[in-house]
Amino acid sequence: MYINGIWKTSEGTFAVFNPANGNKVGDAVDGSRADAREAIDAAHAAFPAWSSSTAYARADILLKAYSLMIEQKQALAELMTTEQGKPLKAALNEVQYAADFLRWFAEEAKRNYGETIPSARADQRFMVRYQAIGVVAAITPWNYPISMITRKVAPALAAGCTIVLKPAEATPLCAQAVFKILEEAGVPEGVANLVTCEDPVEIGKEFCSNKKVKKITFTGSTAVGKMLAADAAPQLKRVSMELGGHAPFIVFEDADPVHAAKGASLVKFLNTGQACISPNRIFVHRSILDSFLKTFTARIEKMNAGDGMSATTSIGPLVNEAAVDKVATQVEDALNKGAKLHHGGERLLAGDLSKGHFYAPTLISDVNDEMRIYREETFGPVAAVIPFDDYDEVIAMANDTDFGLAAYVYTNNLSTAMRAFEALNFGIIGINDINPTSAAAPFGGMNESGLGREGAREGLAEYLETKLGGFSI
Repeated sequence: MYINGIWKTSEGTFAVFNPANGNKVGDAVDGSRADAREAIDAAHAAFPAWSSSTAYARADILLKAYSLMIEQKQALAELMTTEQGKPLKAALNEVQYAADFLRWFAEEAKRNYGETIPSARADQRFMVRYQAIGVVAAITPWNYPISMITRKVAPALAAGCTIVLKPAEATPLCAQAVFKILEEAGVPEGVANLVTCEDPVEIGKEFCSNKKVKKITFTGSTAVGKMLAADAAPQLKRVSMELGGHAPFIVFEDADPVHAAKGASLVKFLNTGQACISPNRIFVHRSILDSFLKTFTARIEKMNAGDGMSATTSIGPLVNEAAVDKVATQVEDALNKGAKLHHGGERLLAGDLSKGHFYAPTLISDVNDEMRIYREETFGPVAAVIPFDDYDEVIAMANDTDFGLAAYVYTNNLSTAMRAFEALNFGIIGINDINPTSAAAPFGGMNESGLGREGAREGLAEYLETKLGGFSI
C-alpha cells in the first residue's frame, strides 16, 4: 500500500491470479479499516498545502505523470494483460486512454475559472469561486484497471483535492504501478494514497463514515453503488457513481447492415464484453436482419480466444468463475425460451483454455422481453439480437430499462439520427460511432446507471465546491 508517501507492507497478503491460466501473478497487501483510516488522515493533513498550491504546479506534476505513463506504456500493458486478461493490443489502448486523462486534467487545472455577478445594490459585489472539495475516497473496478484510476485521480488532483484509492481486489498490481508513477512524478506525501484489500466491505464502511472524507467516487455495479450512496447519505457526502449499463444498439432500415454488424461485433466483444458501455440488446430492423446476422456470424467465427499475450488472441478470459456462470445461465435461459443460437453458447475448455475462465463469443437472435438477457446486464461475450419493425417500437424497447448509460444508433438518415439522439434516455449516444468516449468528453449515465460525469470540464467540476462572496463596498 502507499500511504503518506511510504510503501507499506504487511504480514497479511492475498494472491493475484491470471484469469487466462490460473497462474499466480503476485501478492498484494491485505489492508484493513485501520489502514484506510490512516490513509484518510494523511490525505486530510496534506489537503491544506496541496489545495493552496498553484494550478500550474499541480498541472506540471500531472504532465510529468503523463510522460512517465507513456514511457512505460508497454510494461503497463503487459502487466494489465497478465493480471486482468484482456488482449495486449486492447491493454495498450487502455494505457493510452489512461494517460490522456492525466494530460487533459493537467490542462483543465488551469481553467478553473470563477465569475463575478452583477448586484441590484450599488454598494454590493458578488464573486464566485470554485475550490477543492477536500479528501476524496475513490473505488475503481477490475475491467479497466488503469484508466478508471486516472479518470478519478487526475481531476481530483487537478482540482486541489487529496485522494485515497481502493482498487478492485482482482487488479491491485495495476494500481500499484500507477501510484509508482505518481510518486515518481512528484506528487507530495499524503496527496495520493493507495489501500489494497481482498474484502472491500470494511474499507467502504470507513470511506462512508469518516467525516474527513468529503466525496466518494465509485465505478462498479449498480447494486454496490446504491449501498455506498445510502451509507454516505447521513453525512450528505458528495458522491459520483459510474454504474452498470444495458446498452441498446439500434440498426435502422436505411443503415448498411454489413457496416453495422462490423461495428456491433467490435464494441460488443470489447474486453470480452466486460465493459459498462457494451451493447446488451441489439435491435435490427427486420428487413435487413438476415444480412446483419450473416456478417456478424462470419466475424465471430474468426475470433480466437486465449491468453492475451498471444498476438492471435481477440477474446480474453472472463474475470472469474462467477462471471462464466452468469453468462452461461443467461444464454441457457434465452435458448430455453425460444432464442436461436447462431454461434458459441458454450464454455471453452479445449487445451489450455480449460485453465482459465473462457466462454465462447456467442450470437443469439429472436430474443424477447421474457428472457433474462433482455433485462440483466450480461458483462460477457454474448450478442443478443432483437428484430423490430418501426421507429416508435424500437425507441420504446430501447428505453424500457432502469439503466441509462450508453446507446448506439446506426442510420444514414440525419433526421432519424437526430430524433433518436433526443429520444433515447441514455447519457452517451454513439451515432454510427462505436467509441463515443474521450478524456475530453463527459462520461456518465442517467437513471440507475449513475450520478455525475467523468472526463471533460464536467469531470473537474465534480471535485469542486461553489463558494459565493458578497462584498459591501
